[in-house]
This record gives sequence, structure tokens and C-alpha cells, in this order.
Amino acid sequence: MTDETHGPPHVDKTRAHPARIYDYILGGHDNYEVDHAAARQVLSVWPQARTAARVNRAFMSRATRWLAAEAGIDQFLDIGTGIPTEPNLHQVAQEANPAARVVYTDNDPLVLRYAEALMTSTPQGRTAYLHADVTAPHTILEAAELRGTLDLDRPIALSCNALFHFIPDREAPHEIMETLVKPLAPGSFLALSHGTPDFDPVHIGRVQDIYHGQGIPLTTRAKDSIEPFFAGLELVTPGLVAPHRWKPQGDPPTDAEAAALDAEVSQYAAVARKV
Repeated sequence: MTDETHGPPHVDKTRAHPARIYDYILGGHDNYEVDHAAARQVLSVWPQARTAARVNRAFMSRATRWLAAEAGIDQFLDIGTGIPTEPNLHQVAQEANPAARVVYTDNDPLVLRYAEALMTSTPQGRTAYLHADVTAPHTILEAAELRGTLDLDRPIALSCNALFHFIPDREAPHEIMETLVKPLAPGSFLALSHGTPDFDPVHIGRVQDIYHGQGIPLTTRAKDSIEPFFAGLELVTPGLVAPHRWKPQGDPPTDAEAAALDAEVSQYAAVARKV
């Protein structure tokens, strides 16, 4: 869904953007040379970035599938969507429940350019795209695209994967999350993943410096600074853990394998319920 009254979206090809850097690291092609250069810098100091991106995507899929199939959620608000990469969240949700409805939100014009073509719905469900900035949460909550697709009087899953570490402390990220969660009906869920320096502070510090050099406010946080995003919510088992430890499928990794992955992934993830 695009806003035709404002004409075609303008994409700034002179500055790297986190959504396009992430797309490049995942092996996508919807990015530019400035994004390639930034991504190559990241990979030069932290080659595990590709693993981290894949593990984060896998967490999104498992969490969405659990929410749709096990928790009975049929409405999803995905903020910080990024460049569409299959399977997209709506594909996972609608595989479990074809009637699921999804609203995607991002502030990158490139995401807007591809949203209409790639974010198609099942006949029973519905998807919509909202071009908005999470640092102005009321513009999301009050948008016609959201209100016309989701029913705020019923439970919604709010998905914020790899997003809030791009909101610096000066923007009051915990207050932003509180604003987003407050109007959600009881029985709603928050699914979140967030970068952390806890497992590999040296390399993650270098990555953070690279993003800052590109004018991107990457702010990885320790576990005790991520926990407040779930204030007032009930964490789903196994709680706030590295994303590959959240309800893994198949044979679980050994303790040694999981510990090695912790440093490669350098993220925490969780799903929590509003009671």
C-alpha cells in the first residue's frame, strides 16, 4: 500500500541504510554501493554477521509460527519490516492461519517501493503497508492502514525484530515501546530481538563504530537494558535468551554449540504476553 498523493518514494543512494545493509548481508540485491561498502566493513570485523542475520530471521519465523499456530493470534503488526525477504512474516502467519492479517511498517522508501509487489495476501487474510517511523509511534497507531486492517479490540502480535537497537537512548526507546503496547488488547504479544555486546563486546563494539561512522545510531544493549522493553508483560518460556535458544526446532544444539552461537549471533530475543 503506497501513498500516491506524495508521488513515488525517494531513495537516498548516497547514505547507507540499516535495512539495505541487512539485505546485503542476507544475500539480497535490493541495496546500493554505499550499503555494500558499509556491509563489507561490518563483515571484515565480524564475519559472523551473516550467521546473526540468518538466526534472527529464523527466530522471526519460529515466533510468528508459534503465535499463529499455538497462541491463536491472527493479527500482526510488524514494525521495522526491512527489505522483503521470503518467507515474509505474513507468509509464515498465513501458512498457519490463512485468515491472518498483517500490517507492515518501515521508514525506508526502498521498502515502500517493493511492498506492494511482494507483500501479497491469501484470499482469506489481508496485508497492508504503512510508511512510518517508529520514533513517532502515534503515527503508526492512528494510521488508516492499521485501523482498516487490524482490530485493536482483539489481541495483536507486535513484532519488532532487530529494530530497537537502531533507536538511541536520547529517543527514549523504552517509552516508545510502552506507547506501542499500551493500546493493545489483553492477550496480545510482543516479539522482539535486539543486538547485545554481552557475548562478544570487542567485535560488537567495532560493528557499532562502523554504523556510527555511517550516521546510523546503532545502540546494542546489555540484557538488563533490554528487559525493560517487556515491562508489565509475561515472558513466554524460555524467556529472554539468544534467539537460537528460543524454542529451537529439531534436535537442539549441545550446550557447547549453543554457547559458541551466542557470540556469533550477539542478540537476545523473547516473546511476551500482555495480561
